[in-house]
Amino acid sequence: MLQVDAIHTFYGESHILQGVSLNVKEGEVVVLLGRNGAGKTTTMRSIMSLTPPRHGRIGFVSRDITRYAPYQIARLGLAFVPSGRRVFSSLNVEQNLRLAQRGNREGGSGRTIDYVFRLFPKLAELRTRRAAFLSGGEQQMLKLGSALLADPKLLLLDEPSEGLSPAVVAQLGEWVRKLRDEGISILLSEQNALFALRLADRGYILEKGRVQHEAPARELLDSNEVRTYLGVKFSQSA
Repeated sequence: MLQVDAIHTFYGESHILQGVSLNVKEGEVVVLLGRNGAGKTTTMRSIMSLTPPRHGRIGFVSRDITRYAPYQIARLGLAFVPSGRRVFSSLNVEQNLRLAQRGNREGGSGRTIDYVFRLFPKLAELRTRRAAFLSGGEQQMLKLGSALLADPKLLLLDEPSEGLSPAVVAQLGEWVRKLRDEGISILLSEQNALFALRLADRGYILEKGRVQHEAPARELLDSNEVRTYLGVKFSQSA
């Protein structure tokens, strides 16, 4: 479904991604792991052409999208959920969703706001609340719901557990599983390695803009590479 081949991405003269290659197959959850500054977010921004790579190739659903504009990539069924509280804070929940619904992909399955409310009942309860007054977990639900209204085939989730309580992180894991069950492929960027690897089919470890290791998630859970490259101490509450 997604094929990234040896991309090199720069910020000015800073060479951030140095030949990153990865792939996501249909129905998979794939995780990008790495310390801060390893290149996880830049990889996702490169895929979406928000920070286009200077070299390399990106393929999606049998098309070369390397030189596509972000809106063209979104129309093919690729949605990016960035880290942080990226919602329209002055609008309420339903208004945020209605705005997102306007970008529905032509020929898609036609996911509706009612679908989002069934998937996230809490949002239905909060439909008239301004997004500025939502908790971090509620804003994450709203971001996911808005992305789903674009009817994606593949979701890019950048650091979705950042700033969330352990209880909400556990809920997030359930949401990701539901999306996978809905047939949506997911590329997940995470600092919380244990959380991410429990959800993923495969994982890539990035360091200084390069892929240092790739393996099935179960293998990475038991490997020294996670500890070596990430400095991770696994916590059972993670």
